[in-house]
Amino acid sequence: MFRKSRTINKGSGQYDTLVSNKMSITGDVHFSGGLHIDGRVEGTVYAEEGSDAVLRISDVGEVVGDVYAPHIIINGTVHGNVYSSEDLELASKASIHGNVYYHLIEMAMGAAVNGSLLHQREGGLPGGSRTLPSGHREQQQESGARAASPAAGDDEARNEEPGEGSSTSSLERASSV
Repeated sequence: MFRKSRTINKGSGQYDTLVSNKMSITGDVHFSGGLHIDGRVEGTVYAEEGSDAVLRISDVGEVVGDVYAPHIIINGTVHGNVYSSEDLELASKASIHGNVYYHLIEMAMGAAVNGSLLHQREGGLPGGSRTLPSGHREQQQESGARAASPAAGDDEARNEEPGEGSSTSSLERASSV
């Protein structure tokens, strides 16, 4: 009738790896066990697939990239999407600029998410996997293609000198109506 809950010793302070506040990493980080980030990571952070890994980002920690782990505790800043296949805790100083994919979430007063909160069923989330949720990969490819090739009209507008051609600003068009 009642499920036996697993106890994760998240608050014990025992982490296998520490990125100190005087350290900056550029590139993807793959880990298992526990990872505590006090510094800055520019790249994707992946927990080992199928592991029961715990990622903690402290109030002075920052990640610029996506984060994938079963258990995540954030009190710092993430500029990217967060994928938690088990439980996600957002402490009072947490700031996420991206979408959050979670199974269970706990959010303290003061935590900020500038993106969407997307609940996933148990087992329906990539978590430690590097596979993005369905539809997300296509969305990234489309936005990447748009960023790589601006519309032809944008190029013409940037290359045109003021007073040349027959272009009329939107303000001039609005006032002549």
